[in-house]
Amino acid sequence: MKKTTIGVMMMAALAVSAVSCRKEGCTDPNAINYNEDAKKDDGSCTFATEGLVELSGDLSTQTLTKDKKYLLRGQVFVRNGRTLTIEPGTIILGDKATKGTLIIDRGGKMIADGTKAEPIVFTSALPAGQRDKGDWGGLIILGFANQNQPDPAVEGITPNVFFGGNDDNDNSGVLRYVRVEFGGIELTPNNETNSITMGAVGRGTVMEYAMVSFGGDDGFEWFGGANDGKYLISYGMWDDDFDVDYGYSGKNQFGLAVRYPSFADQSGSNIFECDNGPNDDVTSLLTTGTFTNFTGIGPRLENGQTISGNNQHALDLRRRTAVTIANSVFIGMPRGLRMNQTSVFENYDNGTGVLANNILCAPSNIFLSGGTHSAQDVENYWLANGNTVEDGTDFAAIIASLGLNQNIFFGNNLNTNYSSNPTFTVTSGQLASGADFSHSKLAGFETVSFRGAFGSTDWTEGWVEWNPIMADY
Repeated sequence: MKKTTIGVMMMAALAVSAVSCRKEGCTDPNAINYNEDAKKDDGSCTFATEGLVELSGDLSTQTLTKDKKYLLRGQVFVRNGRTLTIEPGTIILGDKATKGTLIIDRGGKMIADGTKAEPIVFTSALPAGQRDKGDWGGLIILGFANQNQPDPAVEGITPNVFFGGNDDNDNSGVLRYVRVEFGGIELTPNNETNSITMGAVGRGTVMEYAMVSFGGDDGFEWFGGANDGKYLISYGMWDDDFDVDYGYSGKNQFGLAVRYPSFADQSGSNIFECDNGPNDDVTSLLTTGTFTNFTGIGPRLENGQTISGNNQHALDLRRRTAVTIANSVFIGMPRGLRMNQTSVFENYDNGTGVLANNILCAPSNIFLSGGTHSAQDVENYWLANGNTVEDGTDFAAIIASLGLNQNIFFGNNLNTNYSSNPTFTVTSGQLASGADFSHSKLAGFETVSFRGAFGSTDWTEGWVEWNPIMADY
């Protein structure tokens, strides 16, 4: 009897010892604190759904209120005839495990009308410190406006969801004082969403004071449509900041891009990437969107700074595009302007597209050609249309001469160390004056004296978050 008792005690001790050697943690891969090395679930799993209102499938007409937090699970749709209204100050989280994505279908509307004091925030469901680019699918807004491709479907969404029509005045709702953080994800191989994807959105749609941060693909991408925009920010994007395609014809004023130095997409990342379609084919509708008063801040604060080699051009104009870009400044990208096909150069040479009164700063590779025209032809066009070049390697002197402050660059900072109070206002230097709105393509825009996105007023103050990775939501 005594021997038996001792044996049982020894076996129990061995069992306790074995358990104590196991790595404890959460073994549920759907939890936000999942530990793949854990051998035992000790009950400490935390799920993004706890305390949240889940949104999934096709939504009814409804209002999201700021006293609750919401979780997008999978592909969430606002279908034709339905309206999703979001109160100022509301937070909507995207689920990583199910690649949560919000799609405003043709005929549906989203009224996301935030305020400067209470912006509406779409962000990652992961906790502070764990958020990263591509945590969820972002916003997709589709409309009945014109575009130039046969029955286009939005990338990544299955089954196919189509966009386009013939109503350039179509109204998909309101996006005002809205932030979209960590959106844009590969939903299927080679099919990605962006932070904000717009497919044939009409000019009846309002988009003002919209910020995208740390997206897994492009920041803003227009696939056709005619919607206008004002006060747009693309911050820390993986791929392009402003991507224009499929016959887009809208007007945008006051835009900012700030690129992060250490990552960029393998396809090549640009501040502006502009196409007419997926190839160089002739279409009846050209991409002719207009952008004025944009500031593009590349990843390089100093000429010798190490950056991702996938950062490419300030302006990459391709495949018969004819966008107009005016009164803007681009600095800190390794390359300047590329006109990548003969058709592109011809569209600018004959005045269909216009590049006017811009300032381009690059230490080398300022002008590039991919067609029968030469890089010298591109440069000649640039200089003949009131544009200027700052091509020195003393970035500090160039930045000062423009009237910019160095704290608006990432420089060598980590993603959580960007300036908490960047100085975007410009009150002296080349950018403080010299804007020109005399060209017919700039009719209807707000006339200001400064070039770039800022004069003496910083329109980012009060609603922007410069460190969303660590923000307390």
